[in-house]
Amino acid sequence: MWKDAKAVIFDLDGTLVDSMWIWKSVDIDFFGERGVELPDDLQGALDGMSFRETAAYMKNRFGFVETVDELMVIWNEMAHKKYQYEAPLKEGVLEFLKALKEKDIKVGIASSNSEFLVRTVLESHGVLEYFDSIHTANEVEKGKPAPDIYLLVAKDLQVNPEHCLIFEDIVHGIMAGKNAGMKTCAIYDHYSKEDDEKKRELADYYITDYRELLVTVHR
Repeated sequence: MWKDAKAVIFDLDGTLVDSMWIWKSVDIDFFGERGVELPDDLQGALDGMSFRETAAYMKNRFGFVETVDELMVIWNEMAHKKYQYEAPLKEGVLEFLKALKEKDIKVGIASSNSEFLVRTVLESHGVLEYFDSIHTANEVEKGKPAPDIYLLVAKDLQVNPEHCLIFEDIVHGIMAGKNAGMKTCAIYDHYSKEDDEKKRELADYYITDYRELLVTVHR
């Protein structure tokens, strides 16, 4: 796994932090306030979309009166406290980040979330300092499964894609990493457990817990 790795790039939600539940909670409140029924297929339809793509999709599908930018502000405000106080790190994340730094492996984040929420949760856990590059899909033309966001972070880290190892919890994210020409490691997340078999098939590696990697990264 580590033979050619010069950089590790993480997704955020469901990969570094247990936070996928937050958006179901936000959607329930947001739709409820507007008297709109929450569709069962919504979460699946949004997988891989950037924060801005999600806002545009929701506005077009449901005809919300707010602009795309206004929707993004509303959701940031609704989710802020939850990310700050209620989204725990995945087991072993801190120890793994420390191990990567000790091995002089560059570390980045390629998230579909907003940068505001990414930085909020990393700061709340005191791990922001471990990341050499943080970018979101709002900065690129297309969200996952397009490779754009992973290629942007790799460029920022000054590491060629073939020397990058990505960690992802959803199928669209794994596909984005593969489309970028990077090695991929899928991680278990309760939110995407129905896709576990497909995640295992697509990814080069699979883990349920970052503590599984602590011995290997030190070799």
